Amino acid sequence: MKTALAGFKDPFILAILVILVLGILVPLPSGAISLLEHLGSYAVVLLFFLYGARLSTAEVWAGLKNVRVQGAVFACTFIIFPLLGVALWSLLTKLLGAPFALGLVYLCLLPSTVQSSVAFVSIARGNIGAAVCSATISNIIGMVITPLLVLLVMGKSSGVSLDSVRDVLLQLLLPFIVGQILQPRIGGFVRAHRPITTATDQITILLVVAAGIAGATAKGLWAHVTWAQVGLLIIASAFILTIMLLVSWYSSGALAFPLNDRIVVLMCGSKKSLATGLPMAAIIFPTTTVAAVTIPVIVFHQFQLIVCATLAQHLGRKERS
Repeated sequence: MKTALAGFKDPFILAILVILVLGILVPLPSGAISLLEHLGSYAVVLLFFLYGARLSTAEVWAGLKNVRVQGAVFACTFIIFPLLGVALWSLLTKLLGAPFALGLVYLCLLPSTVQSSVAFVSIARGNIGAAVCSATISNIIGMVITPLLVLLVMGKSSGVSLDSVRDVLLQLLLPFIVGQILQPRIGGFVRAHRPITTATDQITILLVVAAGIAGATAKGLWAHVTWAQVGLLIIASAFILTIMLLVSWYSSGALAFPLNDRIVVLMCGSKKSLATGLPMAAIIFPTTTVAAVTIPVIVFHQFQLIVCATLAQHLGRKERS
């Protein structure tokens, strides 16, 4: 429980919450919002360049050898999760309103998170190597698959277009590829100075959140949001996470995966990436909807940290006993 509650004491999580509150209560001038948006765009490019520079190409190829685990995580992330989002979309729209419903469906199309998935697999005594590769490959593939899924599922009515897909490839995938090309030369330095990537990761997310919330406040979005919708959003996020935890755990069990691989599928197949989701949303969606779309991602992220930390501790104790 101590680890589960630690997310609320994390300075980064607290910073997001502070920005959310200030962004709603303190309107910013249009010039300041524009500056935040530009800074966020540059930070996204730098972040994905560093991702590419940090990751050893050999790690990706080694992870591909465990085809069953990679396939199970892929199926949970890019097939079952999207199908769940689509199945719930109509109900979510009635309960939450179109913007929050759009955000939850978008959440279901994102790749898995990397850092927390690997950390929780380690705590639970799972297959760490497979977790690193599953989460990493999910993020690499997600740079292409997620925008295409968004266009396919949501269509142009959501403000998404082929130009949005192109922008994701240019601002996320291209810097990543450049980083991979330069990885043999600078990868050692980047890996030895991991705080650089961590700081860039967190600053990027804070900039995206600040720009999105400030933009929504300037356009009067929050006047149409009720406390009942916020409560239902929290309940819906918990429901989606619960369904995916059950599906990932019991499906891997039905496939006779060993326990350490089931843990990988559980942790990597049930989570969604805040680090990829928020920057990508800022590129894909028009500024009028990006804030409402990103709030469900933030809410779900906090839930997955709390719940999966508790599960990881339980599984870790079970393995030690």
